[in-house]
Amino acid sequence: MSNGRSQFVEKVTGEHVAAENRKEPLTMGTIKAHEFMSLDGVIDAPTWTFDYGFEPAMGQDIGNLMSSCEAILLGRNTYETFEPAWSTRTADDDPGAPFMNDSTKYVVSSTLKAATWSNSVILGPYNPETIRQLKGGVDGGIYLSGSGTLVRSLIADGLIDELHLFIYPLTRGAGPHLFPDDTPTKWSLARSVTYDNGVLYLVVTPATTT
Repeated sequence: MSNGRSQFVEKVTGEHVAAENRKEPLTMGTIKAHEFMSLDGVIDAPTWTFDYGFEPAMGQDIGNLMSSCEAILLGRNTYETFEPAWSTRTADDDPGAPFMNDSTKYVVSSTLKAATWSNSVILGPYNPETIRQLKGGVDGGIYLSGSGTLVRSLIADGLIDELHLFIYPLTRGAGPHLFPDDTPTKWSLARSVTYDNGVLYLVVTPATTT
């Protein structure tokens, strides 16, 4: 077990024991996944979004999403893409930089052995129980972006709490899709916004069954 992983387990276990000793209910973190998506559900590297520009209202909504979160959860590929893009930025470069750099970043990977980006913890290979422990140890939102393989696994295991989808009015045809092929799911619409550039912002949560 890596040192970061050991510290994570100790932290979560300690918080649970302390809450139980105080007779307090355990809080659960909420995983909020943010994706740029085509009409046909493709979520590959979103260079195709550049043609639509970036609406200020979209930036505000993304900023609000980040500010509602206390931690970040990423798959290895997205983590390795984000690190060089974000680690040298400051608030003057991008208002999201402090959140991305200062927040604890939990990385799901079976191959990554050392993390060089500040405040990073390697969780090891995907394991639903590890994610449940993470949710039990974070009092607030857990921001997730990109990380398609991880998101599909989380959806299949019922561990996503909110999907924040920025849907662009084009189709991609081929490419990795957001939803797993073999796991039908139902969702409830929490919010919808249409920006002036034609992008649709949907916030959906897992539908409750009665």
